Amino acid sequence: MIVAVIMIRRGNNGLNMIRILGIDPGSRITGFGIIEVHSNRSVCVAHGCIKAQQTTLAERLKHIHTELILIIEQYSPQEMAIESVFVHRNVDSALKLGQARGAAIAAVALQSIDVHEYSPAEIKKSVVGRGNAAKSQVQHMVTAILNLPESPQADAADALAIALCHGHSRDLKILHPQRRSSRGRRWKSL
Repeated sequence: MIVAVIMIRRGNNGLNMIRILGIDPGSRITGFGIIEVHSNRSVCVAHGCIKAQQTTLAERLKHIHTELILIIEQYSPQEMAIESVFVHRNVDSALKLGQARGAAIAAVALQSIDVHEYSPAEIKKSVVGRGNAAKSQVQHMVTAILNLPESPQADAADALAIALCHGHSRDLKILHPQRRSSRGRRWKSL
């Protein structure tokens, strides 16, 4: 089952526009957020959650993969950003998160979309200004930056924050192409 909130704002469709898909992976709930970056501003195109309620992990991963392909077909993002792997206290949870992340990356890479990854601290710093910000602060800033009428669900807000982080990082790469940065490691498409 996919739960989505769709917000389409028509803006300047100039040459500087890029559509970015942000994904906050989870084995039960995967958040997604799609933004368009127009020169110096970002607008929300859509956001929501893919709720995987199937019994087995394999069925949930298949559901995540299938739903992301449908989202990609519907919104045609040009780039994707995802949170990099981080260590959990619970090894089983970390493995499931890694598998959900892999299902999401495979869905995107099969569509020949470049995949970029950012650490949780990079994402929070990009959106809130502090790498140790709370989830509620991320939700608040995402709502403010994108001028949303209400705060998105936490997983969708995280996905929008990931997309915003990539949009900000892209701007830095365009302005300073000679600068080398560890931010935004890039995967090659399959």
